[in-house]
Amino acid sequence: MMIYKIIYHTADTDDPFNEIKKTTTDLLLKRYADMKKMIHAARDPIYTALRFAAIGNVIDLGANPDCDVEDELARLHDSDFDVCDYQEFRNSMKGTRNILYIADNAGETVMDRLLIEQMGKATIYAVRSRPIINDATCDDARQAGIDQVADIMSSGSDAPGTVWSLCTEEFKRKFAEADMVISKGQGNYETLSDQERSMYFLLKVKCPVIARDIHIRTGSLVLKKK
Repeated sequence: MMIYKIIYHTADTDDPFNEIKKTTTDLLLKRYADMKKMIHAARDPIYTALRFAAIGNVIDLGANPDCDVEDELARLHDSDFDVCDYQEFRNSMKGTRNILYIADNAGETVMDRLLIEQMGKATIYAVRSRPIINDATCDDARQAGIDQVADIMSSGSDAPGTVWSLCTEEFKRKFAEADMVISKGQGNYETLSDQERSMYFLLKVKCPVIARDIHIRTGSLVLKKK
């Protein structure tokens, strides 16, 4: 995190990834209507929306700077979960009135929107407080149309993850009070997996350290209940 902040200071910009975030989000928005049709036509729309959201987690310029978004979108029909606590997820949904959805990267925000729409619950969408790599901020979430389906808030963390010591008291309260928490992405898994409350981690595994922790291969799609 400190290295990126030094780069930002040297380059005299607070968001050097701004243009690529916008371009990636625009690309996904152009596919939004088609993906929504695919979800609605699926045998299990919520499962399909979860799968699309996990596939979208490949858009990570910190872990995968050479990410080919078009190539990943071509795999929407083929990619599936390697770890999937889906029945637990459906059971949790039954008694849920509100969800805290902790975002990861810009671009995949469009897939997050599709999942939030499909779940149909009151949702708070938590983003980074300031730009860091291509992680989603409030502006990035609004560009994806998240404000149409959820309330957007900052977690207070300006790191590539949700670092608890950096989070605001408001975010911590929402985290404790939410009926259900969905933590998106590997950075959030790394920074939140030691929290006591139950939650669902939704991510693509991008490094061998996390792969060993989850007991799965690198590149896997994961829906894991803590």
